[in-house]
Amino acid sequence: MIYSKKYESPIGPLILASDGENLIGIWMKDQKHFTDSVNEEMIEKADLPIFNKTRKWLDDYFEGKKPKISDLPLAPKGTEFREAVWDILCEIPYGETIPYGEIAKIMAKKTNKEKMSSQAVGGAVGHNPISIIIPCHRVVGTNGSLTGYAGGLDKKIKLLEDENVDMKKLFVPKKGTAL
Repeated sequence: MIYSKKYESPIGPLILASDGENLIGIWMKDQKHFTDSVNEEMIEKADLPIFNKTRKWLDDYFEGKKPKISDLPLAPKGTEFREAVWDILCEIPYGETIPYGEIAKIMAKKTNKEKMSSQAVGGAVGHNPISIIIPCHRVVGTNGSLTGYAGGLDKKIKLLEDENVDMKKLFVPKKGTAL
């Protein structure tokens, strides 16, 4: 059984999901890949301790504090590759960004491969089921392009600005995506 709760955030409503003990998802309204990782029925149950912890974490985050990802029991569901990419995302410090290509290099090293596709990494980043807490919004194109946010570029920009990321070196591409 999967449980859900709504959370009203400064970037719009979020849906939180839990297996009863762990956080397994946070999705924005109309997010691409919304609940892709949930194969069971979701039942609203707002009084779970994990939802209280997550609400507190998100409240702190949106107030400009820097809560630790490790403060929450996370259990995102994905392939081994995706989960490895999500682990790398958890290491990106507040206020910093990392290019898809850099994550690809890290993944190539971890998997003992000569190269790793930035597009494969982009697919894993885009399917991150725990938005904001697993900070996929901190991933940018190698040239500084702001691409690839399932919740929408407006939300990605807002989250980065709220974290005091230097936006002067980042831009929204005119068309297409550059990973």
